[in-house]
Amino acid sequence: MDQKFAGHTLFQSVPFGTKMLESRLVLAPMTRMFSPNGVPGENVAQYYRKRAENGIGLIITEGTAINHPAAVMSPDIPRFYGEDALNGWANVVNEVHQAGGKIIPQLWHVGAARKAGSEPNIDAPPVSPSGYTLRGQRNEKIKALTKEEVTEMIYTYAEAASNAKRIGFDGIELHGAHGYLIDQFFWELTNKRDDEYGGDIGERTKFAADIVRACRKEVGPDFPIVFRYSQWKGTDYQAKLAKNSTELEQLLTPLVEAGVDIFHCSTRRIWEPEFKDEDPSLNLAGWTKRITKKPTIAVGSVGINRAYLSNQDNDNVTIVDNLRIIDEKINAGEFDYVAVGRAVLADPEWAVKLKNGKLDQVLHYTKESEKYLI
Repeated sequence: MDQKFAGHTLFQSVPFGTKMLESRLVLAPMTRMFSPNGVPGENVAQYYRKRAENGIGLIITEGTAINHPAAVMSPDIPRFYGEDALNGWANVVNEVHQAGGKIIPQLWHVGAARKAGSEPNIDAPPVSPSGYTLRGQRNEKIKALTKEEVTEMIYTYAEAASNAKRIGFDGIELHGAHGYLIDQFFWELTNKRDDEYGGDIGERTKFAADIVRACRKEVGPDFPIVFRYSQWKGTDYQAKLAKNSTELEQLLTPLVEAGVDIFHCSTRRIWEPEFKDEDPSLNLAGWTKRITKKPTIAVGSVGINRAYLSNQDNDNVTIVDNLRIIDEKINAGEFDYVAVGRAVLADPEWAVKLKNGKLDQVLHYTKESEKYLI
């Protein structure tokens, strides 16, 4: 790769709340299941530190379980409750800060994506807005949340946000993407409620907005709340919450009013337009920033040749082409930060090699990369 990328816009220092990031690069959250009994150990701390000290400005942790028995589906997914797990996270935060990075936890509940009988709590049934699967089918093994349980769930997210601030994190991310619990409230296929948490696309945002408001009350005005959302789902890559920019505005406006600071806009290919009939140049992050006027994180196949879970190479878009497109879009003000996942999973020095014009030395992602400890 030629040396002109050494001055890449990705390596500009940028604000994050009241703090500054050393670069626009964000480590995308990636579930790794390396936390036995839900407790992140020293290997997890070093995994994140290694990426922070090699050019990543903001670390977003892998999804962490909020304090609900059906939040996740493995005992090795890290918890964000219990002093043992929180002490482990405090060590992670310390290591990342020593390396000059910033870090936020991703707060997660998988909802109906969890199979009945899954660990760590095999007797806890999966929960969802209406007892539907991610295929839109009623399933008696999935419990529809009562109004009281919805209220309790909102409090549980807020409690996690409070703990994040207490132990030194630089903000939080709420996982509202990919067909997990918050997203199941957004999606008409899984939300059939007839109370105030159901209805049209704007009304279906109430659960997420209430969570944001509750978190904001706990953490105060200056603690960044990042909200991750997506159109696509783990069970349907073609799914659309919003079919056009008008519907997207209806979805996002309540979240802005509730207190979201930054939107993390998950797409499978960062360069693809979201509503090409309206504007063939804007991806989901670009549309989100235009609508909300909030900073956005763009993500999707950065630094790799294949999109998430794809068996085909990207359509005529090389890694270098991808980076040049990103550079142009940042300069055009379409988005503010860029999240990188598998490229940095495979090579913790990916960002430094990019900055120094040494992409030819990068260790490229393979499935085996997912087994790396550091």
